[in-house]
Order: sequence, then C-alpha cells, then structure tokens
Amino acid sequence: MTLPATETHPGFDGAPLAVHRMGEGRPVLLLHGLFSDAATNWIKYGHARRLAHAGFEAIMPDFRAHGQSAKPHDPVAYPPDVLVRDTFALVEEMGLTDYDLVGFSLGSRTAARAVIAGLEPRRLVLAGMGLEGLAGWNRRSAFFLDAIARFDAVKHGDPAFMAVAFMKTQKVDRVAARLLLESVGDTDPAELEKIAMPTLVLCGAKDRDNGDPVKLAEALPDARHLEVPGTHMSSVTEAALGDGIVDFLAA
Repeated sequence: MTLPATETHPGFDGAPLAVHRMGEGRPVLLLHGLFSDAATNWIKYGHARRLAHAGFEAIMPDFRAHGQSAKPHDPVAYPPDVLVRDTFALVEEMGLTDYDLVGFSLGSRTAARAVIAGLEPRRLVLAGMGLEGLAGWNRRSAFFLDAIARFDAVKHGDPAFMAVAFMKTQKVDRVAARLLLESVGDTDPAELEKIAMPTLVLCGAKDRDNGDPVKLAEALPDARHLEVPGTHMSSVTEAALGDGIVDFLAA
C-alpha cells in the first residue's frame, strides 16, 4: 500500500499542523472528527486509498490539539472558530483553488462553518452529521467537556464511557482538547442557505449522535442524503463510506 507523505503547514497563528497527502489529481481536503486524526478517519480503513485510486489527491490535516499537530495549552491559541481559521490558512498556504471538501463529525461542523464563512469548494461532503449537530453543538460539546472533567472517574456503563475509552486509545491531550471544545460555537440554521454547492450528507444507518441527517440534507439548498452501515463510530470502518465519497465527487 502506498503510504501518505506528511508535511507541516502553519495554522492561522503559525502553529505547526501536520498534513498527510496521498494520490495525484483533483485535491480533496478531508477533515477528521473529534479526538481522532487523519490516520484513524481516512487512512486506516482505506478511504484515502480509494480516493487516490479514483484519481484524486487526498489532503488530510490533523486538527490542532489532535494527531501530529501542535497541542498548545495557551488559551490564546483557541479563539472562536479556531478550526475554521486553520482551514482557511491551509487552503491559502497550499494554494487550493479548485478542490472538494469532506468532513466527518467535527470535521463536518468545521467544513460547514468554513463554507458559511466564505470557503468555496466545488463539492462538499458532510459525514457523521445531522441538523442538530450544527445547530445544537453547545449541548454536544457539554457532553465531551463533562467526559474530560470526569475522565479518571468514568466507569463502564457511564454514558461517557465510550468517549473516554476513545480518548485513551488516541492519547488525547485533555488540556488542549478542552480549550478546543470551548472554541466551537453553534451554527444558526438560517446560515445553512449559504452552503449552495452540491452537498452529500453521508451518515451511518444507526448514527444519530449529531442529529438527523435527513433534516440536514433538507435544510441545504442542493443536498442529498446517503445512508451507509454502522453507528457514529463504526461507520468510519465501512468501505461504503469511502465508496460514497468517491462516487459523489467523481459524478
């Protein structure tokens, strides 16, 4: 298997962000989920390889506070919408002008908010996301902030158990993760009309962690919904997720 090449690019404030690249062709910027990284979301289960084989270049940053990217503990490094600011910085730094944008979970929130703020990809994929995950993020964020606060006390059977287990697997820097979570705000549903490019809302059949994907697709000007097998966590492991992305972007 071809391994991705890893580069370092500056975030909005110069913080070093790891960016992994695989394939040659039309650029696709892929944004991973909370507590995850490019390797877990896009590389491990073959989604980046599927894109590369279909003639795309998968460009996969690790968000700040994640993966191989910087994990500053200074609150100044986490202004409101810091991930959107970093995404704009990467698009400019890498000279991306004609590209597609794909997100999963927190990556989908970031992608949607970046488009609302003025980013203009040709096509957009919002995976692992429903309407309430954009418009009701504060409730979702509070769940993860509570999991971080109770990290050492969470036991099996606790609603936060899976989140804490994933954080342990990913060796999450909890100080940086908390600061990052506090930088992310809600999205006004009225702003969704600004997402005018063709959009695929891609979600696991048993995934409602971020709300209703059908309602999200209906709220967007030019979107359709595609269901793949799995829950929020397991849908990432499904080949159907990568196939759905490739089919939509290649159409």
